[in-house]
Amino acid sequence: MSGSSAGSGSQKAAFAAVTVLFFAWGFITSLIDPLVAAVKGVFTLTTLEAQLSAFAFFIAYGFMSLPAAAIIGRIRAVPAILLALVTMAIACVVMLFAANAASYPLVLTGLFILAAGITVLQVAANPLAAALGKPEGSHLRLTLSQTFNSFGTFLGPALGASLFLKGVEVTEGTALTPEVRAAALAGIDRAYFWICGLMVLLIGFFWVNRTRISQAAPAPAPTGGIGALLSQAFSSRWAVLGAAAIFVYVGAEVALGTQMALFLNNPAIWGISLEQAGKAVSFYWLGAMVGRAIGTVLLARFSAARLLMIFALVAAALCTWVMAIGGVSAGYVALSIGLFNSIMFPVIFTLTLERSSASEEATSGLLCTGIIGGAGIPLLAGAVTDHAGILVSFIVPLACYVLLVLFAASAAKAPVLRRASGESMH
Repeated sequence: MSGSSAGSGSQKAAFAAVTVLFFAWGFITSLIDPLVAAVKGVFTLTTLEAQLSAFAFFIAYGFMSLPAAAIIGRIRAVPAILLALVTMAIACVVMLFAANAASYPLVLTGLFILAAGITVLQVAANPLAAALGKPEGSHLRLTLSQTFNSFGTFLGPALGASLFLKGVEVTEGTALTPEVRAAALAGIDRAYFWICGLMVLLIGFFWVNRTRISQAAPAPAPTGGIGALLSQAFSSRWAVLGAAAIFVYVGAEVALGTQMALFLNNPAIWGISLEQAGKAVSFYWLGAMVGRAIGTVLLARFSAARLLMIFALVAAALCTWVMAIGGVSAGYVALSIGLFNSIMFPVIFTLTLERSSASEEATSGLLCTGIIGGAGIPLLAGAVTDHAGILVSFIVPLACYVLLVLFAASAAKAPVLRRASGESMH
């Protein structure tokens, strides 16, 4: 076997191992959707207060993304991934205590620690997946990995709804019995117990494969610490624009996902039970999975920036439909937005890496900091829901998708400085 073919085989094996991570954090992250609906009923919260669950989870990206990039620059990707998985296992133990103590503040603490670990995974794994192969295939590889991420997000809400939402209702005039409340908390306990077990398995898996992945991964450039990363990242116009695009994309996606069960539960839309509505949220994430699979094919043939523009335009149009028409059809239209969210994250990520004048570590760190949009924008959507109704709240993701159209149009005109693997373009 030639050295090049052996190297290619090693990179494929490493890419497959890294893609396992995408599935895992997709599954864990999507449990936030049924969890928001569950805590609203279990702890008798407003929509805004329930959205603090999403806030506690996604705010970790703001605190941890650049430190994560600095950590990866010092110890390399594989040790950082192992550290992240250990952190996530610890977070699951905190969630077990939270469920048993019936403490919402402890739930929020556990979610923050869990997201801190996932942040390190994202900062390490996104550029790693893009780099493990030929430079021209970076968009395709990251979108393929994100397809498996979407498979995890498809399974998460269905399992979470079965565990968290059985018998839970939040419509006006309903009250939770102590038995239903206890069952919902026990479901949260069981979910995070098994996730803790999954983390232990992944720690073992990556420990066994650590040498293979480390050999296939490109060596990171020295980062010089968080201050140097910040300076680098903010010196690049495209790193800042890309982070802003990630902010509004993740904010829109999370705002829709976390309120989708409450939306479908609304008597003016489908009026189904909260448990059934929570399970239906899986179809929102199924759309993202299908869209990423289709996107993997489309990105091999068409411009990534133009596809992003088309997908964002369609998502904006669907939000407008929901606001203007309402009724039963709005439920199906809202779920279909997931299909057009599909390629947005990986395409924004790789478009930015190609155009940024900062290092990949600095750019990736700032891009993942942008995921903090999942903390702020759902809170805004929750406040709009509480004051003007859930149909009007769709104006929040609508505004986000319009901004993404502008980002895509700018990216289509901007020069490519390098491929996402870090290869300079001359």
